[in-house]
Amino acid sequence: MRNQTSSPSIRRLTAVTDGQLQSLAGLLIDCVEGGASVSFMHPLPAARALAFWRGVADGAARGERALLVAEDAAGIVGTVQVLLDQPENQPHRADVAKMLVHRRARRRGLGEALMQAAEQVARECGKTLLVLDTASDDAERLYARLGWQRCGVIPGYALLPQGGLCDTTYFYRALAD
Repeated sequence: MRNQTSSPSIRRLTAVTDGQLQSLAGLLIDCVEGGASVSFMHPLPAARALAFWRGVADGAARGERALLVAEDAAGIVGTVQVLLDQPENQPHRADVAKMLVHRRARRRGLGEALMQAAEQVARECGKTLLVLDTASDDAERLYARLGWQRCGVIPGYALLPQGGLCDTTYFYRALAD
């Protein structure tokens, strides 16, 4: 069992403080600098990262999305979102988005813990089907290990932060009651 003082805790934020916005922006910048294809190009200005997280925070406050963060003694080291607000013919479904782990906190089981927390929040919100896409081979292995079903790959779907096309892989997961 992990030492509780060093193990990050995961919680859902419905209101986001300025300090948390700064931490989330730093996390996003770290991931983009590390080469993660997460919708932003390198270099990612802090103002752009903050604007993104302000929008996420607004959506979380309105209940349109669940914003989960993982925190250790130094602050926020990971996050994932469950996009709850779906079209009226898809009330049972949610998308999982922006699963990010700071480079200093990787390879410690944090991605798995964030995904399990995301699935639990989705269940609590009455969702029975989750969908996500990823451009990361590491994330693909994680999702497959957690029971997500691979649907397929779209070649040349997006740009990597430093340029150059990358593929994306779609996954789904049916949630048991």
